[in-house]
Amino acid sequence: MSLVRAETRRLFRRRLTSVLLIGVVLVLAAIAAGTFVSNEKAIPAQVAAAKQQAARQYQEAAAAAEVEKLRCLAAAPGSAEAANFPANCADLYTPRPSEFEYVWYLPETFELRDEFPEMISLFALLMAAAAYLIGATFVGAEWHSGAMMNLLLWRPQRLVVLGTKLGVFLGWLAGVTVLLGAAWAGAFRLIAEFRGDTGRMTSGVWQSFGLMGLRSLGLVLAVGAIGFALASLGRHTGMALGALIGLTAVQIGVYVLAGFSGLKFPEAYLVPLWGYVWLYKREVLEDWSCDGMTAGGDCAAETFTMTWQMAGVGSAVVLAVVVGAAMWAMRVRDVN
Repeated sequence: MSLVRAETRRLFRRRLTSVLLIGVVLVLAAIAAGTFVSNEKAIPAQVAAAKQQAARQYQEAAAAAEVEKLRCLAAAPGSAEAANFPANCADLYTPRPSEFEYVWYLPETFELRDEFPEMISLFALLMAAAAYLIGATFVGAEWHSGAMMNLLLWRPQRLVVLGTKLGVFLGWLAGVTVLLGAAWAGAFRLIAEFRGDTGRMTSGVWQSFGLMGLRSLGLVLAVGAIGFALASLGRHTGMALGALIGLTAVQIGVYVLAGFSGLKFPEAYLVPLWGYVWLYKREVLEDWSCDGMTAGGDCAAETFTMTWQMAGVGSAVVLAVVVGAAMWAMRVRDVN
C-alpha cells in the first residue's frame, strides 16, 4: 500500500473528521435554510407600495422642514426663539428625495451583490475552525497513541512521512472546501433568484466573489496547516488547542496594554483583523487621540490602511515558521 493511500485511509477513518465535516455541512445547511425562510422576493405591488411610502415620508419631512424655516423667518432677531435657529435660515436642513429610498420599506430580501460576501466569510470561518481541529487531531492523536512510531518503522523516512501526511491532509481539505464552497455559492444563487434580488450583478462582481473565494481557500489551508504543525511540534492534539487558548489570552492582553500605553492602532495586533483584511482586501484603522489638529482646531484622526497584501505576507511568514519548526523537530528529535 502506498503512503498516500495509507494516510488517506487514516484521515477519513478518524471519527472526529467525520463528525466535524458532517457538523459543518449541517450548520451550513441550517444557515442557508434560515436565509431562505427569512427572506422573500418583492413583488411589483410591494415595490409600488414602498415607493409610495418613501414619497409620503419625503413629503412629510419636507413639510416639517418648511414649517421650521417659517418659524426661523418669523423669529425676531435677538429673541429667545431666534436663538434656536442659525443666523441664516437658508442653512436649515432641507430634505431631498434621494434621502428616502424605497428599498427601506420593502420586506427583507436577500441582495446577492451586497450580502453574499458575508456568506463567503462565514463559510471560511467555519471551514477554518474545522480544518484546525482536524489537522491537529490527524497528527496529534497518532503521536500520542504511538501510531506514528509504528508508521516510521514501516517507512523510516521522517520528513517524507510527515510531509506526505501534511500533503494528504491539505489536498483533501482543498478538495472538500472547493466542493462545499461551490455548493454554498449555488445555494445562495438560488436563494437570491427565488427569495431575493440578483440585480446589479456583473462579470466584475462575480470575479470579485471568485477571488474572495480563493482567498478563503487559502485561509482555510493555512489555518489547517498551522493546527497540524503545532500538534506535531507538541506531539499531542492538546498542543494545538493550548496554543489557540494561549493566543486568545495574549491577544486580549496585548490589546489592553496597547490601549493603556497609548500605542496607536492597537487593533492591528489582533489576529482576527488580519483574517478579515485578507478576505475583504483592506481595512482603514483610525486613531482619535487627536495628536494632530486641523487649522480650525478640530480633532484630526490619523489613519492606517491595512491591505490584503500585508495580511498575506504576515500570514505566510507565520505559516512558514510554524511548519518549518515542525519539520525541523521531526528531523532532529527522538521519536520515542
